[in-house]
Amino acid sequence: MSKTAFFHDELCFWHTTGEHALVMPVGGWVQPPTGAGHAESPESKRRLKALMDVAGLTARLDHRSAPRATEEDLLRVHDPAYIKKFKEVSDAGGGDLGLFAPFGRGSYEIACLSAGLAKQAMADVLSGHNKNAYALSRPPGHHCLRDQSMGFCLLANIPIGIEAAKANHGIEKVAVVDWDVHHGNGTQAIFYSRADVLTISLHQESCFPPGSGLVSERGEGQGEGYNLNIPLLPGSGHEAYLYAMQRLVVPALRNYKPDLIVIASGLDASGVGPLARMLLHSDSYREMTQLMLEVAADVCGGRLVVIHEGGYAEACVPFCGLALIETLSGERTEVEDPFLGLIKAQQPNERFDAFHKQLLDEMAQSYGL
Repeated sequence: MSKTAFFHDELCFWHTTGEHALVMPVGGWVQPPTGAGHAESPESKRRLKALMDVAGLTARLDHRSAPRATEEDLLRVHDPAYIKKFKEVSDAGGGDLGLFAPFGRGSYEIACLSAGLAKQAMADVLSGHNKNAYALSRPPGHHCLRDQSMGFCLLANIPIGIEAAKANHGIEKVAVVDWDVHHGNGTQAIFYSRADVLTISLHQESCFPPGSGLVSERGEGQGEGYNLNIPLLPGSGHEAYLYAMQRLVVPALRNYKPDLIVIASGLDASGVGPLARMLLHSDSYREMTQLMLEVAADVCGGRLVVIHEGGYAEACVPFCGLALIETLSGERTEVEDPFLGLIKAQQPNERFDAFHKQLLDEMAQSYGL
């Protein structure tokens, strides 16, 4: 079996969100930004790839691009009218077909490439070509609905990859673990009435989308009980996340026994992330990835795929991503994270952690875990 695959394409960094200041369109009282502008700029991803390159990690991986997702791939997940409109608006210069998801000319083709990276990552792990894989997809996908873009997400990258894997590789059950700091509402909605995909989302409570990601959202019909939301209190840090992973996520995966585990890996829960208020650091992502490697080895022959989602702190995200990919591949570099000590010093006190563990225990009991 080959080494860890790393899927990346420079063109994904060329997707543009237009002229925005953080998430608001420039104009009126919103002044043009002096830097990158929109929160979902390519810089955090480009800097992750650059850090991997200079650290020598990229050369130790099976690094390549992939074909775009086809229209057939897209239509397994998305409404035809949405795909048609997205292509038309992209060709005409860009626009916005949802909530906080602007795009420019050519973004349709780039979004198809982003989904194609996710699709190929799953295919190559399922075929045994790679032991596991990371796809540096951009634009992200976990907020995108069947018929509407949302939250920087234009196509549902992970569902597109899962449906292609089901069609081409005959797998029956897939588990998605979403640790982006925002609720994975799009992935949840797409699989909400199905039992063949278990969706789990750890996210900051009441962050984005508003009113989404409640514990009571358990699925419906045949999918009832196959959607788990784990809302974490603002200010949660390393201990709360690791406890949630050990107390809820790992038992849920062991009970479900999927054929493939996919991680929707936002890196936006770091202590300096601008669009949330959490306190993770690079060692948090290192330890959560190690947990997922262990459970994947036990339940699905090690088949684990990580798809990049959010992450907007340009200077910090590369170190979190590097720690994750080092752990995934078993290849450690000489890089030291300069943010690690700073964020560790800001961790919540023991009283907060004890209170949060009680809430998570109650959540686990409600889920029968």
